Amino acid sequence: MENKKNFFIDDQNVHHYIMQIGDWLRDRLQEANREGAVLGMSGGIDCSVVARLCQSAGVDVKLVMLPDGASMNNNSMRDAMELINKFGFDHTTVDIKDACDAIEKSIIQSTGKPMGDLSRSNIRPRVRMTTLYSIAQDEHAFVLGTGNLDERLLGYFTKHGDGAHDLNPLAMITKGEVRTLAKHLGVPEAIINKAPSAGLEEGQTDEADLGFTYNAMDAFVLNGTSGDPAIDQKINARIQMSGHKLVAPPMFNGLQCKGING
Repeated sequence: MENKKNFFIDDQNVHHYIMQIGDWLRDRLQEANREGAVLGMSGGIDCSVVARLCQSAGVDVKLVMLPDGASMNNNSMRDAMELINKFGFDHTTVDIKDACDAIEKSIIQSTGKPMGDLSRSNIRPRVRMTTLYSIAQDEHAFVLGTGNLDERLLGYFTKHGDGAHDLNPLAMITKGEVRTLAKHLGVPEAIINKAPSAGLEEGQTDEADLGFTYNAMDAFVLNGTSGDPAIDQKINARIQMSGHKLVAPPMFNGLQCKGING
C-alpha cells in the first residue's frame, strides 16, 4: 500500500484527528500562498466531511454544486443544500449539461460513431474538474479532493476527473473512518446513511458497481483480508487493474533502450 496507514480514527480520538487534519489543511494552503479552497459538492458523505473539516479549521472554502441538467432537483442536490443551509457555506451552482452535451456531440460528429457508456459517463467528472480548477484559479485557491483510502486503492475514480486535486485530506482514511468523522462534524443523517454513489447515472451505487461493500474493503485495508477469499480476489484484481491511476505517467528518459551504445 502506498504510504502505509499507521493510524485509525475512532470515537475516542476523532476530535484529535479533526484538529490534526485542520492544521494540515491550513499549513498546506499557507505554504502555497493560497487564499482558500474550492470543493465540488455532490451531497455525498466524503465531500460533506471535507467541507466541514475546512470550516472547523477556519479555512475559507467555496462549495460548487455541478449538476447535469435533469439532476438539478434530485436528492443529491437536496442533501447538498441541507448541509449548506445548516452550516452557512459559501456556495455556487454550475450546470454542466450543455458543456457535456457539446463534447459528446463533437466527438460523435468527428469519429462518426457513438460513444461507449463508460467513456460518455466519464465526461461529467472531467468537466466538473475543469470547472473547479477554473473557479479555483480565479480565486487563488486550491481544489480539494475527496477520495477516501478505499476508493484510492481500488482506483474507483475517474482519471483526470474526480481523481484530480491539489490536496486530499481523506486519502489515508477508510470509509468507516469517514463515517466517524461525519458523525462528529454534524453532517446530516440523510447524508451519512444514504448509499454511496459516484453520481454517474441515476440509481447508480458504488457497492453495486464494485461487487462488494465498503465494510469488506475496510476490513481488507486494515486486516489484509475481507474475511472472504472470493471478495479478496475481486479487490486484488481491481487494485492491480487500476494501479496506473496512482502513479505519475511514465516518461521516456533515454536510459531504457537496449542495444544502443552498448
